[in-house]
Amino acid sequence: MNELDRKINEQFPGMVVRKDLVKQVKGNAIVPSYVLEYLLGQYCATSDEASIQSGVETVKEILRQHYVHRSEAGLVRSTIRERGRHKVIDKVSADLNEKRDVYEATFANLGIRQVLVDVDTIKRNPKLLVSGVWCIADLEYQFYEEGDAVPWILESLKPIQLSRFDFEQYLEARRAFTTDEWIDLLMQSIGFNPALFGRRSKLLQLVRLVPYCERNYNLIELGPKGTGKSHIYTEFSPHGILISGGEVTVPKLFVNNATGRIGLVGFWDVVAFDEFAGRKRVDKALVDILKNYMANKSFSRGIETLGAEASMAFVGNTQHTLPYMLRHSDLFVPLPDKYYDSAFLDRLHFYVPGWEIDIIRSEMFSDGYGFVVDYLAEILRHLRDYDYSHYYADHLRLMSDLSTRDRTGIQKTFSGLMKLIYPHQEATHEEIEEILRFAIEGRKRVKDQLMRIDPTYAEVDFAYTDVESGQVRRVQTLEEKTYPRYYGAGGDEDAGEDILADWEAASPGGEDERQAQHLTFEENERGVSFDGLFGPYLKGAGEIVVTDPYIRLFFQARNLMELLETVARVKETGEEVSVHLVTVRDEFGEEQQEEYLQQMQAAAATAGVHFTWEYDETGALHARHIVTDTGWKILLDRGLDIFQRYEMNDAFALANRVQEQRAVKAFEVTYLRVDGA
Repeated sequence: MNELDRKINEQFPGMVVRKDLVKQVKGNAIVPSYVLEYLLGQYCATSDEASIQSGVETVKEILRQHYVHRSEAGLVRSTIRERGRHKVIDKVSADLNEKRDVYEATFANLGIRQVLVDVDTIKRNPKLLVSGVWCIADLEYQFYEEGDAVPWILESLKPIQLSRFDFEQYLEARRAFTTDEWIDLLMQSIGFNPALFGRRSKLLQLVRLVPYCERNYNLIELGPKGTGKSHIYTEFSPHGILISGGEVTVPKLFVNNATGRIGLVGFWDVVAFDEFAGRKRVDKALVDILKNYMANKSFSRGIETLGAEASMAFVGNTQHTLPYMLRHSDLFVPLPDKYYDSAFLDRLHFYVPGWEIDIIRSEMFSDGYGFVVDYLAEILRHLRDYDYSHYYADHLRLMSDLSTRDRTGIQKTFSGLMKLIYPHQEATHEEIEEILRFAIEGRKRVKDQLMRIDPTYAEVDFAYTDVESGQVRRVQTLEEKTYPRYYGAGGDEDAGEDILADWEAASPGGEDERQAQHLTFEENERGVSFDGLFGPYLKGAGEIVVTDPYIRLFFQARNLMELLETVARVKETGEEVSVHLVTVRDEFGEEQQEEYLQQMQAAAATAGVHFTWEYDETGALHARHIVTDTGWKILLDRGLDIFQRYEMNDAFALANRVQEQRAVKAFEVTYLRVDGA
């Protein structure tokens, strides 16, 4: 275990589990992760390796004996008959049989129906009446001569949920972690390795959890396939439900006026609509009721008005790239026509930019410790009773021209993220500002697209004032910074020349326009290349010195090789350029490091670039910069390591071949004129 894992086990004994164990026990069981982690939490919530392995075997045995596979349902039914009694793990739902005036249960995988359920069980577990609950149930078999008698008897039923927790202990334990450590703990709790995510990418993952801890929160996420949009609503919590966007009806979601039965919003904390984009057949009446519910937290049942607290999450796939949508339409264009309605869209509190989230790869999953998800789910549900929405007020003040809906969206997102990251309400001014800016950006993304769709919406200044300094700070979305021409184009197909022009607008100019300046790039920006960053400043140079202590691993050597490629492209035909590297010797991989450098030397020579290197032996080399004999010095806070991970071994991956297609890490570049040059 690393230091963070040790601290997690120390502060939350019995409430955490090693996340890779879920894969070990799942096998071919089609069961949510929170069910498996509930069992793992009973037997494997420890850091002792022997106890973990013993617990894993116990959980596997429990699943083998009691989890009902659909393909083996007949064998399990036979087992119950022969033994007279057997414990099963299955998804159980219940319904009222009006003719017999009794509640009857259905076991989804076991394939049995009309199992009598007593009224007390229904009262304790009302979700049985809506879509069902995963349970551990004791079933008995007793045959009766009467032809319509059901032989199945429900002896006991226990939903797979945590029974109790100590919220004050949770808050006290939070104080033992730094902000970075706590965010990493949350990332590991939802199953991801935090080392492979930047700060912004972590926040994008965590904002998916806000509907669980914030009442009546409306979130939308549209993006490419395979980014895990629906995972958090199917695997994470017993308090959320994922339904297909095409299967939603007014009776199912709100109320069946014929029977008076309340729908999903009355029983679940989160109702998520899967495959929300691209649907053509949508009930207009449903959209109208949904709009009213999202705005007023209520819906009508005949002449009666009812309230509910369920948050709404809409997830769907985009069919086009981000710049294409910005240039030709808007970011809501994948939605069904009936939902492509400004009144509906205005009720969304946050738009998660799914195009910024990486497609899930196997190495992204964590093998570290995280909360048993059912424990965290109960904590988040408890936090729904709290309101952190105005915690920023002593530090920052939103602009007065924000509409009520803009302000509400920002405050609810801010409240949710505060509950997740700072439940103990101990955040610095800078940390509060980070969360508020993120919340503003998510609502601004909604409003900016609304102004494209409906010109009657007035422009809004998404900004805030620092109470202490009085400084006004404006917020932009990342795509607004990356594609400035398209972002304000309002869907005009003639806007701009091409995507590269957007980058050039924010990049260093041509040779005659080079100037001393400082550029800042945000995590997940795209369109960045070495040609754009360095090309103008390297053009015309005869000698270039690159100083970077970290040219050791393959990806670091590849970055340097791509810089040499830029030098080769910008130099005059018939001229030669010398590039000298100052770096630090790799004590543990010196031979491999030397081999990389020799290969680059041979390759660059064919293009008229003479590459040499030396190792600094002082142990004091920390700077990262590029100096040219034309009088320019380029300071690099991250060196050449500006790109996030991409598929280097995939010859057909566009990001492997085109730097502009890669997402970047957060970094800064400073261009200086060297004195005397």
